[in-house]
Amino acid sequence: MTAPGRAEGALRVLVTGAGGPAAITAMKSLRADESVELLAADMDPWAAGLYLVPPGARTLIPAGAAPGFTDALLARCLALGVDVILPTVDAELRPLAHARERFKAAGIDLLLAPAAALDIILDKLLLAEHCAGVVRVPRTELFGPAVDPASWTYPVIVKPREGSGSRGIITVASAAELAGLAAHDRSATLIVQEFLPGEEYSVDVLADADGRVVASVPRLRARVDSGVSVGGRTVHDAEVEWFGRTVAQATGVTFVANVQCKRDQGGSPALLEVNPRMPGTLGLTIASGVDMPRLALASMLGRPLPATIDFCERAVVRFLDERFLDPADISSVGLDLERAQA
Repeated sequence: MTAPGRAEGALRVLVTGAGGPAAITAMKSLRADESVELLAADMDPWAAGLYLVPPGARTLIPAGAAPGFTDALLARCLALGVDVILPTVDAELRPLAHARERFKAAGIDLLLAPAAALDIILDKLLLAEHCAGVVRVPRTELFGPAVDPASWTYPVIVKPREGSGSRGIITVASAAELAGLAAHDRSATLIVQEFLPGEEYSVDVLADADGRVVASVPRLRARVDSGVSVGGRTVHDAEVEWFGRTVAQATGVTFVANVQCKRDQGGSPALLEVNPRMPGTLGLTIASGVDMPRLALASMLGRPLPATIDFCERAVVRFLDERFLDPADISSVGLDLERAQA
């Protein structure tokens, strides 16, 4: 018996975080596959990606950090007949990875890296320690009592050990400023890191289900507006491509990840962080010839990927787009969920 509204034989893929660019990019890729039936989930009924799928394929779920998140998501997946979950929200990744066997027992696969890889990657201090000696890693220390402001070259970066984007990151210009900050904000949740002055790259990496890296595509952010990349290009740079592959292999990621690095004073790329999920700007990599969402899904389903996949250089400009709705469509998402749970 198929779930309500399910196309017979279709692979039902639920993309979470439907309000974010990562989810929308993945959905644009996967909807080109006729064997895939897309569903969308978010905690907010205003999430734009919910309205890229039919009403019966939309659902609301709790935040990834909420108690009972995995239980609620599993229940929704069973009700909707989901075969695969593609999570795009950082807070969801570890809870889902640690609950992988429960979902697997229910016949649901996760397009997600192993829990061991996520535990390293999502902690920037552990990531720096893990990759030291493998690639160039900027000096990184816990922002605790042992920090000696006089031992650093300024400016330095203070940022959260966990979290994505630029949230909570500050640049500190002097030892006096760091000492003053330390007097109030020393915390096991913060790190101090060497400032890197050079060009910054986001390297989209594709690995198969066994962790074999088959593509590494560097992107440069050419134009940024309010912290959001609105223009960029993919670039062939053998050193940066190697860097992305090496970090991916060292951390054990599978499927799609984004390795961020920046050139140091001497021009060498050094590690900033790794996002073990599909990034919001992945559309440029897809346009450059590597359709990572579809390839990752194929590998998860047991289909072999090529040994290597090359790309061509492309540029992108990004802009807002709109989808106009009847206001009732927004409120109906929550009502439909209430009816389904009644």
